Amino acid sequence: MRKRHYSITALLAVALVVLWAFPSVWYTRSDSQLKPVWLSERTNIVGWTSRKIPVAESAERVLVADRTVSAEFSNQDRPCTVCVFSAKRYSTKSHDIGLFTHTPDRCWTQGGWRLEPIAPDSVSLTLHGVPIVFERRLFVGGEKRELVYFGGLVGGQPLPYRLDHNLSVGVKYALDKAAQESGTMGFGMRAVDKVFWQRIWDAFLARRQILGPKQFIRVSTSVVGSDFESGDRLLQSFLEAWLEPVDYETELEAWLAGR
Repeated sequence: MRKRHYSITALLAVALVVLWAFPSVWYTRSDSQLKPVWLSERTNIVGWTSRKIPVAESAERVLVADRTVSAEFSNQDRPCTVCVFSAKRYSTKSHDIGLFTHTPDRCWTQGGWRLEPIAPDSVSLTLHGVPIVFERRLFVGGEKRELVYFGGLVGGQPLPYRLDHNLSVGVKYALDKAAQESGTMGFGMRAVDKVFWQRIWDAFLARRQILGPKQFIRVSTSVVGSDFESGDRLLQSFLEAWLEPVDYETELEAWLAGR
């Protein structure tokens, strides 16, 4: 009886070791054709004036980012502005919530915006040689219509999955008054939503890391009616002007040295 007890204990110990070590062994692939980078945020863009936009303390607590940039750019020759947001997490802590968990599909709809479906709901862009798939959304709040792009990097490389895990839940939540009134924040909807878990599966198949240093990027601008073409041109050109690639290890080491 005692030998059986020891055998079960040993098997459990081995299983725990395997589970603990598995991510570091499995999620090891990277795109050898792309040099790992961070996308650094420019503040001086020709023809544009920027002003900082404070990030709410509640949002900072949720993100647990090591560095955030939030600003609004205006141009005297254009009637619209461009809002930008970048969050970087250089450190990795197992108990921290994922930097990509609270995408606009979740936060904006819970903040009162209505998610209006548009097509396509993603765009593939190449910024200074870095291919990134940006989610593309239209949020409506009162008379304001905001075209939003958001995407990210992990380990200095493009994501092997989309950040659409909150999309269908965001639409359902916006239509579900009971969930809004009860304050459930759509937890039940996410738990049974297949798309919500898709990025975990995609990352597993690609053997690309889920945890690790990350960067989340979001840009948005107001649109009039259904004039998305002008909004798309503006956001795509602005992303190229606002962001520039910098060496991944250099920026990471600089942050570690300044802690």
